Amino acid sequence: MAGEWVLLSYRLPREPSAPRVAVWRRLKRLGVAQISDGLVALPADARTREQVEWAAEDVVERGGAASVWLARPATDAQERGLATAMAAARAEEYRDLESAVRRVLSGDADERRRALTGLRRRNREISRRDFFPPPERDLAAAALRELADGVGPDGLSRSSVRPSRAGRKSRADGGAR
Repeated sequence: MAGEWVLLSYRLPREPSAPRVAVWRRLKRLGVAQISDGLVALPADARTREQVEWAAEDVVERGGAASVWLARPATDAQERGLATAMAAARAEEYRDLESAVRRVLSGDADERRRALTGLRRRNREISRRDFFPPPERDLAAAALRELADGVGPDGLSRSSVRPSRAGRKSRADGGAR
Protein backbone atom coordinates (compact mmCIF):
# COMPACT_ATOMS: atom_id res chain seq x y z
CA MET A 1 0.00 0.00 0.00
CA ALA A 2 1.12 3.55 -0.70
CA GLY A 3 2.87 5.52 2.03
CA GLU A 4 1.91 8.85 3.49
CA TRP A 5 2.93 12.09 1.76
CA VAL A 6 2.85 15.70 2.89
CA LEU A 7 1.36 18.04 0.29
CA LEU A 8 1.54 21.79 -0.03
CA SER A 9 -1.16 23.54 -1.99
CA TYR A 10 -0.24 27.17 -2.56
CA ARG A 11 -1.11 30.22 -4.60
CA LEU A 12 0.85 33.44 -4.97
CA PRO A 13 0.00 36.55 -6.98
CA ARG A 14 1.63 36.60 -10.45
CA GLU A 15 3.10 40.07 -9.87
CA PRO A 16 5.57 40.81 -8.53
CA SER A 17 7.28 37.58 -9.59
CA ALA A 18 10.08 37.70 -6.97
CA PRO A 19 8.00 36.06 -4.19
CA ARG A 20 6.93 33.25 -6.54
CA VAL A 21 10.53 32.65 -7.59
CA ALA A 22 11.75 32.66 -3.97
CA VAL A 23 9.11 30.13 -2.91
CA TRP A 24 9.83 27.88 -5.90
CA ARG A 25 13.57 27.94 -5.14
CA ARG A 26 12.87 26.98 -1.55
CA LEU A 27 10.64 24.12 -2.66
CA LYS A 28 13.24 22.97 -5.16
CA ARG A 29 15.89 22.89 -2.39
CA LEU A 30 13.52 20.59 -0.48
CA GLY A 31 13.33 18.25 -3.47
CA VAL A 32 9.54 18.31 -3.87
CA ALA A 33 7.63 16.44 -6.52
CA GLN A 34 5.36 18.79 -8.42
CA ILE A 35 1.95 17.20 -8.81
CA SER A 36 0.39 20.17 -10.58
CA ASP A 37 0.69 23.94 -10.66
CA GLY A 38 0.67 25.04 -7.03
CA LEU A 39 0.64 21.50 -5.60
CA VAL A 40 3.82 19.76 -4.44
CA ALA A 41 4.55 16.67 -2.36
CA LEU A 42 7.23 15.02 -0.25
CA PRO A 43 7.27 11.64 1.52
CA ALA A 44 5.88 12.38 4.98
CA ASP A 45 8.08 12.27 8.05
CA ALA A 46 8.59 14.72 10.91
CA ARG A 47 11.32 16.63 9.07
CA THR A 48 9.52 16.99 5.75
CA ARG A 49 6.30 17.93 7.44
CA GLU A 50 8.04 20.72 9.33
CA GLN A 51 9.81 21.95 6.19
CA VAL A 52 6.57 22.04 4.22
CA GLU A 53 4.82 23.88 7.06
CA TRP A 54 7.61 26.50 7.02
CA ALA A 55 7.25 26.82 3.25
CA ALA A 56 3.50 27.35 3.73
CA GLU A 57 4.20 30.11 6.27
CA ASP A 58 6.61 31.68 3.78
CA VAL A 59 3.89 31.69 1.10
CA VAL A 60 1.43 33.41 3.45
CA GLU A 61 4.05 35.98 4.54
CA ARG A 62 4.60 36.79 0.86
CA GLY A 63 0.90 37.56 0.34
CA GLY A 64 -0.26 34.17 -0.86
CA ALA A 65 -2.45 31.36 0.41
CA ALA A 66 -1.23 27.91 1.43
CA SER A 67 -2.46 24.73 3.05
CA VAL A 68 -0.64 21.59 4.12
CA TRP A 69 -2.18 18.16 3.71
CA LEU A 70 -1.27 14.60 4.61
CA ALA A 71 -2.39 12.10 1.98
CA ARG A 72 -1.81 8.69 0.47
CA PRO A 73 -1.75 8.13 -3.27
CA ALA A 74 -4.75 6.06 -4.32
CA THR A 75 -2.56 3.48 -6.05
CA ASP A 76 0.95 2.13 -5.79
CA ALA A 77 1.44 3.20 -9.42
CA GLN A 78 0.78 6.83 -8.49
CA GLU A 79 3.32 6.65 -5.70
CA ARG A 80 5.85 4.96 -8.00
CA GLY A 81 5.31 7.79 -10.48
CA LEU A 82 6.11 10.41 -7.82
CA ALA A 83 9.13 8.44 -6.61
CA THR A 84 10.40 7.94 -10.18
CA ALA A 85 10.12 11.65 -10.96
CA MET A 86 11.94 12.57 -7.76
CA ALA A 87 14.69 9.98 -8.40
CA ALA A 88 15.13 11.27 -11.96
CA ALA A 89 15.59 14.83 -10.71
CA ARG A 90 18.22 13.70 -8.18
CA ALA A 91 19.92 11.53 -10.81
CA GLU A 92 20.43 14.61 -12.97
CA GLU A 93 21.90 16.51 -10.02
CA TYR A 94 24.25 13.62 -9.20
CA ARG A 95 25.36 13.43 -12.87
CA ASP A 96 26.12 17.15 -12.80
CA LEU A 97 28.06 16.70 -9.55
CA GLU A 98 30.05 13.78 -10.96
CA SER A 99 30.89 15.84 -14.06
CA ALA A 100 32.08 18.70 -11.86
CA VAL A 101 34.28 16.31 -9.87
CA ARG A 102 35.73 14.81 -13.07
CA ARG A 103 36.58 18.31 -14.35
CA VAL A 104 38.35 19.12 -11.08
CA LEU A 105 40.25 15.82 -11.14
CA SER A 106 41.96 16.97 -14.33
CA GLY A 107 43.03 20.22 -12.66
CA ASP A 108 46.12 21.00 -10.65
CA ALA A 109 46.60 20.00 -7.01
CA ASP A 110 45.58 23.37 -5.58
CA GLU A 111 42.39 23.42 -7.62
CA ARG A 112 41.47 19.89 -6.46
CA ARG A 113 42.10 20.78 -2.83
CA ARG A 114 40.03 24.00 -3.01
CA ALA A 115 37.15 22.32 -4.83
CA LEU A 116 36.80 19.29 -2.54
CA THR A 117 34.98 21.09 0.29
CA GLY A 118 32.47 22.74 -2.02
CA LEU A 119 31.79 19.54 -3.92
CA ARG A 120 31.24 17.63 -0.68
CA ARG A 121 28.81 20.35 0.46
CA ARG A 122 26.95 20.10 -2.83
CA ASN A 123 26.72 16.31 -2.38
CA ARG A 124 25.26 16.74 1.12
CA GLU A 125 22.69 19.23 -0.22
CA ILE A 126 21.57 16.77 -2.88
CA SER A 127 21.50 13.90 -0.38
CA ARG A 128 19.17 15.84 1.93
CA ARG A 129 16.50 15.88 -0.78
CA ASP A 130 17.25 12.39 -2.08
CA PHE A 131 14.32 10.29 -0.89
CA PHE A 132 14.64 7.61 -3.60
CA PRO A 133 18.38 7.25 -4.30
CA PRO A 134 19.21 6.58 -7.96
CA PRO A 135 22.32 4.65 -9.09
CA GLU A 136 23.96 7.97 -10.01
CA ARG A 137 24.32 8.65 -6.28
CA ASP A 138 26.93 5.90 -6.00
CA LEU A 139 28.78 7.14 -9.10
CA ALA A 140 29.01 10.66 -7.70
CA ALA A 141 30.16 9.29 -4.33
CA ALA A 142 32.87 7.21 -6.03
CA ALA A 143 34.10 10.27 -7.94
CA LEU A 144 34.22 12.28 -4.70
CA ARG A 145 36.19 9.47 -2.99
CA GLU A 146 38.62 9.49 -5.91
CA LEU A 147 39.08 13.23 -5.50
CA ALA A 148 39.45 12.94 -1.72
CA ASP A 149 41.99 10.13 -2.13
CA GLY A 150 44.07 12.46 -4.27
CA VAL A 151 43.89 15.09 -1.54
CA GLY A 152 45.36 13.89 1.75
CA PRO A 153 43.40 13.81 5.02
CA ASP A 154 45.13 17.03 6.07
CA GLY A 155 43.93 18.80 2.92
CA LEU A 156 47.29 18.53 1.14
CA SER A 157 47.48 17.06 -2.32
CA ARG A 158 49.21 13.70 -2.14
CA SER A 159 51.17 14.56 -5.26
CA SER A 160 52.50 17.76 -3.71
CA VAL A 161 53.83 16.20 -0.51
CA ARG A 162 57.48 15.24 -0.84
CA PRO A 163 59.18 12.80 1.50
CA SER A 164 61.34 14.58 4.02
CA ARG A 165 65.06 14.00 4.38
CA ALA A 166 66.77 11.39 6.57
CA GLY A 167 63.98 8.84 6.20
CA ARG A 168 61.45 10.78 8.26
CA LYS A 169 57.81 10.40 7.33
CA SER A 170 56.24 12.90 5.00
CA ARG A 171 53.51 15.25 6.22
CA ALA A 172 50.92 13.09 4.47
CA ASP A 173 52.04 10.15 6.64
CA GLY A 174 51.77 12.15 9.82
CA GLY A 175 55.49 12.77 10.24
CA ALA A 176 57.25 15.85 11.56
CA ARG A 177 57.30 19.08 9.58
